[in-house]
Amino acid sequence: MPDYSLVNNPQPSFTAAIFDLGGVFIDWNPRYLYRTLFADDEAAMEQFLAEVTTSAWNLQMDAGKTFAEAVEELQLKHPEQAELIAAYHERWPEMLGDVNAETAQVVRDLRARGLHVYALSNWSAETFPYAREAARELELFEDILISGEMRLTKPDPRAFAHAADRFGVDPATTFFVDDVSANVAAARDAGFTGFVFTTAAALRAGLTERGIL
Repeated sequence: MPDYSLVNNPQPSFTAAIFDLGGVFIDWNPRYLYRTLFADDEAAMEQFLAEVTTSAWNLQMDAGKTFAEAVEELQLKHPEQAELIAAYHERWPEMLGDVNAETAQVVRDLRARGLHVYALSNWSAETFPYAREAARELELFEDILISGEMRLTKPDPRAFAHAADRFGVDPATTFFVDDVSANVAAARDAGFTGFVFTTAAALRAGLTERGIL
């Protein structure tokens, strides 16, 4: 069963929804690229991703650091992996997967019910244009706010305050969907209702159960 323990308001009348993007609306995974670079040596690839191009390192770009600076710093620490590190920037589009068609349909259905739908995502301002070009379904959102623009990443509470102000929404009548529990918890603390995303089907079931869809 999906985890709705972080759901906040019991039965609000919702007027808006805010979605995370990566892992919820669109697939992104560095393994799509690095499997080709490691000749399907999964163990070596996983070690590289866990110890070199880590999630914490990637978050620096999501927070506004330039790829050029981040790549150069990491190459100095791991000179033997310089080419593989450079590929993280130079071949970034190869990490981008497909839009989750079921999630996109949920967004369409919410809009058909009269809700305003927005997106708030940890994403580099340098690479987001690639996603816009590849995923036309992003046009379903009335507005998209990415961390690279704010220079703030979720779950920083300021990111949610900035989103509420940017989108002109009332957290008390807005729900937030993210696949990271810490982000949903932060949204709850900011006054939003939160749904932890597991699958689009589970999300639809939860929204239907609450009478939102």
